[in-house]
Amino acid sequence: MTKKGTRPNILLISCDQWRGDCLSAAGHKVVRTPNADALAAEGVLFRRHYGGAAPCSPARACLYTGLYQMNNRVCRNGTPLDARHGNIALSSRGLGYDPTLFGYTDVALDPRTLAPGDPALRSYEGVLPGFTVRQFLPEHQKPWLSWLKLRGVDASAGSPDIHRPAGEADSTSRVVTSAPPVYSKDETPTAFLTGEFLRWLGEQGGDAPWFAHLSFISPHPPFIVPEPYNTMYDPADGPAFRRAGSWQVEAESHPYLAYDMGRQQRINFRPGAKGKVCDWGDDNFRRIRALYYGMISEVDAQLGRIWRAVKAADAWNDTIIVLTSDHAEMMGDHFMLGKGGFFDGSYNIPLIVRDPRRGKAAGTSVDRFTEAVDILPTLLDLLDQDPPPHLDGRSLKPFLDNEAPRDWRDGAHWEFDFRSIAEGEAERHFGIASRQCNLAVIRTERFKYVHFGGGLPPLLFDLESDAGELNNLAANPAYLSIRLELAEKLLAWRAEHLDQSLALAELTEDGVAGYVSRGVLQ
Repeated sequence: MTKKGTRPNILLISCDQWRGDCLSAAGHKVVRTPNADALAAEGVLFRRHYGGAAPCSPARACLYTGLYQMNNRVCRNGTPLDARHGNIALSSRGLGYDPTLFGYTDVALDPRTLAPGDPALRSYEGVLPGFTVRQFLPEHQKPWLSWLKLRGVDASAGSPDIHRPAGEADSTSRVVTSAPPVYSKDETPTAFLTGEFLRWLGEQGGDAPWFAHLSFISPHPPFIVPEPYNTMYDPADGPAFRRAGSWQVEAESHPYLAYDMGRQQRINFRPGAKGKVCDWGDDNFRRIRALYYGMISEVDAQLGRIWRAVKAADAWNDTIIVLTSDHAEMMGDHFMLGKGGFFDGSYNIPLIVRDPRRGKAAGTSVDRFTEAVDILPTLLDLLDQDPPPHLDGRSLKPFLDNEAPRDWRDGAHWEFDFRSIAEGEAERHFGIASRQCNLAVIRTERFKYVHFGGGLPPLLFDLESDAGELNNLAANPAYLSIRLELAEKLLAWRAEHLDQSLALAELTEDGVAGYVSRGVLQ
């Protein structure tokens, strides 16, 4: 148990693009994740956990701020995060922690706080305010590449080309192979960051609690992994893809799907590959899926290193651990790879929370709907702080105490914004304004309703009979009352959660009544 009179350590681990169903603890029949499973055996597994947005920057803004996209307003990679918002690092710093980053946070900084010539204005890969950076690892991966060079690995190709299969004469082949890269299983970006965390962990004394955020890139593409993980899974194994009979039928089902499928290029998932993702073929999709599973197992092996090191440091029983992802991965469903849009495959992500002080619920799983915005209020609550009432998320602490929270949500919500401010691509394609390039989702036990801006048609799926989200019932007269009910719920959700930073306060003759969010001043 945590030492008396001290706060626990916090270990927040995010693994980029990890599907929520790809855990053996969650019942996946192929993927093996023994170390994540071991954490779930001592903590709580949240089976219906959903990211709040996609891609990386919007998803992480929800995770870090506890605010929905409608309030944090990070719409795309590169959308600045308003400096007035508090976040998970600033909140923990205010409690005496020195939150330390290993990896990246993908935060575009508020340009109003920077000089016009600041290099930070040329990248969305800034660091979330409040974090001390121990090991930064942005997209160019230069710190990792220089580490590889010191180990005698030829890293001259740089990133992403270093992630091409080693020794293949033509890596532009239409056939996806399981050939490994030039680096070994002990030299992956995940292994590199894990090693840097372990070195830092060895420097920590026993007097003050620590807060570490490990932000791993895997299992994010490029889809390649060293031995033995590259052949750990048979491409023939795995569930049937959730999709229509052909990508053409899929594309015809909605204007946004036609647009998105037309933009997905193979080179974004395998360096050097040519052509569009949607017509890659089933054999290639299965090979990619096997590699993706292997990447998950590679990450899981590094989790095992972390668990052993924390135990060896005599900190296991003093450390709250949160294991999650930012968003998920389509992985062949609907003839797509990557993330975005509205399908569950892009948003259902893992969440395991272990608090050594709470053993009542150890080894249990929760089937209620939880969301990325719940992480910040949960950590504050576990640190005996009242979560600020303007946050959109709710504390998961009752679940960790094996209690049923009152008035819990009966559905999950997420948003996706497909504007393109710099290029205006989506705006031209659909003939709509940037502020109309968006969708919002409410997903209940049985139904899923997707509302689009810009006059694009809505979607309604009966998940009980159509788990693959293939049959749009939005125009079916028999379902119009359900569509209306869900649209009203979505409207009520937005009305309830619109920015409450000052809306919970009122100036009176006696001064300020209610609550005022002080953001970064907290």
